[in-house]
Amino acid sequence: MKKILVIFMLIISSDTICQETVHATIYHAVVGQTNSDPSHTASMFKLDLSNPYKHRIIAVSRDLLKKFPIHSKVRIFGAGKYDGVWTVEDKMNKRWSKRIDFLVNTNVKGGQWKGVKMTKIK
Repeated sequence: MKKILVIFMLIISSDTICQETVHATIYHAVVGQTNSDPSHTASMFKLDLSNPYKHRIIAVSRDLLKKFPIHSKVRIFGAGKYDGVWTVEDKMNKRWSKRIDFLVNTNVKGGQWKGVKMTKIK
C-alpha cells in the first residue's frame, strides 16, 4: 500500500498545474487588430473569416507563451459566456503582459474581464 501511495504522490507532483490570472479582452480577425493577413493566426491556423469564433482561439501575451505555448488547450473561468476550453493559436503585440484575447466574430462589440483564470489542460 505504501508503494502505491508513493508512486501516486510522484505522479501528482510531477504534473504541476499551470494556471495564471489574466486580463481578458476580445479581438476580431481584421487588419488593424491582426497583422496584414487576418485569415491566419500566428501559428498559421487558417480561419473561417465568416465565423472565426467557432474555432475557440485565443491570443496570449508573449510573457505567457512559456507556460501556454502555441497549440495549448486551456480552460478559461471568469469571463462569462466565454468560459470553457480554448486553444492558444495566436500571440498578442509585445506591449501587453498577463493578457489574453478571445477571437470573436465582427458583430461582437467590446468585452473585457479582469481576474480571469486560465489553466492549461493539454
